[in-house]
Amino acid sequence: MTELHDKVVWITGASGGIGEALAYGAAARGARLVLTARRDAELERVRAACPDPARVALLPADLERIDDAQALADRAQAFFGPVDVLVNNAGLSQRTTALETSLASYRRLFEIDFFAPIALTRALLPAMAARGSGHVVVVSSVFGKIAMARRTGYAAAKHALHGYYDCARIELGDRGVRFTLACPGFVSTAISLNALGPEGRAWGTVDSDIGQGMTPAACAERIWRAVERDRYEVVIAGRERVAVWFKRFLPLRWYTAFARRLKVS
Repeated sequence: MTELHDKVVWITGASGGIGEALAYGAAARGARLVLTARRDAELERVRAACPDPARVALLPADLERIDDAQALADRAQAFFGPVDVLVNNAGLSQRTTALETSLASYRRLFEIDFFAPIALTRALLPAMAARGSGHVVVVSSVFGKIAMARRTGYAAAKHALHGYYDCARIELGDRGVRFTLACPGFVSTAISLNALGPEGRAWGTVDSDIGQGMTPAACAERIWRAVERDRYEVVIAGRERVAVWFKRFLPLRWYTAFARRLKVS
């Protein structure tokens, strides 16, 4: 089992939503934290809200533009020592159809949702493998397992994450490196506000299904429980879990017809 007490936990996208809640959950378990996001002031707010701010370090960075992932990882490890648990949580969603999504928007989605997590993971994996310990946590989505309208780029990036980390688990699982993919459904965060809309602009709307979703704290607690139990993958969802089962067990023609009838924001 992965115990968080006195472990060094690096969380990206920690200035709000699930990432912020993950920070509080890890701090309550006695971890030392390195928090990364673009917004310095929000990171300071999260640090101040932790039980012991002295055990929380801030590493602001724009993960859409990582020039040197190894240098960033070295800076993260300069605070408290080697990173024991990397939490790739930062992400960007989408609210545009295939016909109206530009290639630039697809590239941006993949830079944040796929290439940034891979870059940070690659920077830390050699040391984890050498130590024979380490845990990489990836906040994916139910869209890493299903398909819906207006998510072509987002779902593609999340599906790609599953392919990469499932392969990495096969390669490194017997060397002490663990991988957990968390697949949340609707969680009440700002993800739809910041999602890419037409012409690459922020969607700027809290979707009804997101607004009525579970709290970030409830989602984060289930993620940490999965990590502590060394779960390979966990789906954290309400009624939207039905779509995951339908995609897995129904003929694709039936699932496609089902998804076309859904009104998902």
